[in-house]
Amino acid sequence: MNKKWFQIGMVCVFLLSLALRFWGLERFNTLVFDEVYFAKFGNNYLTHTPFFNAHPPLSQYIIGIGIWIGSHIPFWHDTVNGLTGSLRSPWTYRWLNALTGSFIPLVVAAIAYQLSYRRSFAILAGLFTACDGIFLVESRYALSNIYIVIFGLLGHWFLLLALDNQNRRRSFWLVFAGITFGASVGTKWNGLWFLSGAYLIWIAAWVIYLIHFFPNPKLFFTSPSLKETEVSTYSSSSQTPLQKLTQLNIFQMLFYLGIIPAFIYSIIWIPHLQLDKRYGFIAVHQEILKFHLHLGGNSPNVHPYCAAWYKWPLMTRPMAYYYQTAESITEPLPVMGPPLPAGAGQVVYDVHAMGNPFLWWFGIAAMLFLVGMLVSQLVISCVKEKRFSVPATLSVDTWIALYLVINYVANLLPWVEVTRCAFIYHYMCAVVFVFLAIAWFVDQCLRSYYQPLRAVGVTITFIILVAFIFWMPIYLGLPLSPDGYKLRMWFNSWI
Repeated sequence: MNKKWFQIGMVCVFLLSLALRFWGLERFNTLVFDEVYFAKFGNNYLTHTPFFNAHPPLSQYIIGIGIWIGSHIPFWHDTVNGLTGSLRSPWTYRWLNALTGSFIPLVVAAIAYQLSYRRSFAILAGLFTACDGIFLVESRYALSNIYIVIFGLLGHWFLLLALDNQNRRRSFWLVFAGITFGASVGTKWNGLWFLSGAYLIWIAAWVIYLIHFFPNPKLFFTSPSLKETEVSTYSSSSQTPLQKLTQLNIFQMLFYLGIIPAFIYSIIWIPHLQLDKRYGFIAVHQEILKFHLHLGGNSPNVHPYCAAWYKWPLMTRPMAYYYQTAESITEPLPVMGPPLPAGAGQVVYDVHAMGNPFLWWFGIAAMLFLVGMLVSQLVISCVKEKRFSVPATLSVDTWIALYLVINYVANLLPWVEVTRCAFIYHYMCAVVFVFLAIAWFVDQCLRSYYQPLRAVGVTITFIILVAFIFWMPIYLGLPLSPDGYKLRMWFNSWI
């Protein structure tokens, strides 16, 4: 794929994302799901109303900025409500989220390109991300999860750009990586897992380097020229920014990806603490921790859509953000009150926080394939050397596999110890690496010399696109007949 077609493809992916996120943004003139918190909180900053927030405040600042800007734009004010505490159009508290969410596929594509320098991999990663349901839904309402994801992904992209540069340019990108990692944590605490993934891949790179450089103690007693040869042999195989991670020492990591994120996280709190003077910096964190510890366990008794971490990869418990029924499609869109009695509603309006099922299922299979690839390479190397060892040279694809697996695990496994009620949207930080995994796998198939493998790649892509179109009505809240709704609820646990 040449540069021109790649640019055209990425523009098309962005326009697709933009159109889907902005279409009918104000249709439901109410507060959808956690907009009852985040849209209100954003408005509270504009009205200087003190309030307790169970999360760091960055996303609510951004929503508040969006409300302020949107209120000064003389368009899209056909519908208004006072549910945020002020008379606002739904468009004002949703448009900035829609715009931000439109850029997530581009950032994912940028990471894919920076990992491999392969345009085909990048455009597939961007396309698959644009064709996911939960990212579309989260972007269309005043919710906070897209900000955790985009800031965390930007942190990784900036880190990869830093590794691709030297001296001042490297420092420049590392500063931006630290800022965006801090912003991710400043949205919700689980943004910290993006930063932990960066540290883990850095540690992995150093472990691999040391295994290569110190295969045995005799190296300490060899001539300097021989030692230099060993280093140059390892360095010459560098074909990806990930192999340059060992150019970052512990002091650089602690400053750029430790002190800077902590500083950014701290100053994010200043406006909120100036507004709500009941708690200081330490006290507000104690209150937030207390809130989450007393939220209740992962049980339907706590919330009907509670879903433990192990239910996320196979998407066994998505959740409805909005569900209403009407007698006919010509009626005004229902926004308040319970749905009509069973059998009375002939039209269903459902907004489901649910991924593209086949994208997620193919993606987790691709992630398992990457795990198997890494394990098989390690086993083969150990058998050959008759001791613990890694392959003498790691290919670009091996580094990509290591990066994706480590970051997926870093964003998923911490939830194993979380006892509070969790939801499917908590998986968003991890599932982006699943999108990268299936994009990598499809790209490998499409670039293969074997026609059956190319057919597999085309088939997977086609199924993902068709699935996205099939489930799109429940992402956008389009009117469905009861039978059409049931047709898309393949399992009872999806309802």
